[in-house]
Amino acid sequence: MIQSRPLPPQLLYGATVAIWGSSWLAMTFQLGVVPEPFSITYRFVLAAALLWAFCLARGRSLRFSLRDHAFMAAQGLCLFSLNYQLFYVAAGKLASGLLAVAFSTILIMNIANGAILFRHRVDRRVALAGLCGITGLGLLFWPEIAKAGVTRAALLGLGLSLLATYLASLGNMISVRHKMAAIPVIESNTIGMTYGAGFSLVFALASRAPLVFDWSAGYLVSLAYLALFASVLGFGSYLTLVQRIGADRAAYTTVMFPLVALTLSTVFENYQWTIPAVAGVVLVLFGNLLVLVKVRPTARIEQAEKEISPS
Repeated sequence: MIQSRPLPPQLLYGATVAIWGSSWLAMTFQLGVVPEPFSITYRFVLAAALLWAFCLARGRSLRFSLRDHAFMAAQGLCLFSLNYQLFYVAAGKLASGLLAVAFSTILIMNIANGAILFRHRVDRRVALAGLCGITGLGLLFWPEIAKAGVTRAALLGLGLSLLATYLASLGNMISVRHKMAAIPVIESNTIGMTYGAGFSLVFALASRAPLVFDWSAGYLVSLAYLALFASVLGFGSYLTLVQRIGADRAAYTTVMFPLVALTLSTVFENYQWTIPAVAGVVLVLFGNLLVLVKVRPTARIEQAEKEISPS
């Protein structure tokens, strides 16, 4: 039987940045009729259904131990459910620029969590890239950040966004664990998103928001995009990248996709570029270069993969 070659990291990286960088357009069509907790639920119910259909059609086994299910449920809670619930609440209290900067700190969180949980060596170049990227995003969104007052609501929004980011980072760490347990990304995402959809439904019902659905073309198309592209393909590409080049390097995509969003905003919303914004782009791209200059596994990573691979 001929086995397909794995996609190169550059392609996975570019796909993640392009998909998640453009998903903000789809999310704008989700606002209005359907309460956000239920929109999150619908998104991951559909994404999980698509993955289940794919796995069943391709004969992929979805049988795992109770221990594996516990980790998949934890990943579903951290990466496909509660973090989204918190981000939506934070978005109502915090400027979007600050939200983007807060989420980009996942790069630093992944470095710290990898060192603490898996004793991964801290790559100074990636740490420097993270500093450049976060500083660059700060410059990009500085006008918006400067206008944001230090209010109780803003501080609460910042705290919630950082908590949501940390939960997402823990979800990344669970993906590293899945790699060590030889669990493929597609299968773990299938079950993880199923758990995530279940958790989201519980949160939505607990919020006492009205259970409604929007049958308009804009909502249906955006829901399909967010489920298929942003969830199935986006998370598939990103978590494969986590397992291939490490959670620290993969997380730099969170710094890059605001650039895609701003580029689209320039075309569709007449975004006005400033000198600090241009300087921010330079810093972000420089950090991106530091992250991707060596995308092939190093000897250390190759040795680690040999040690964790089944004999």
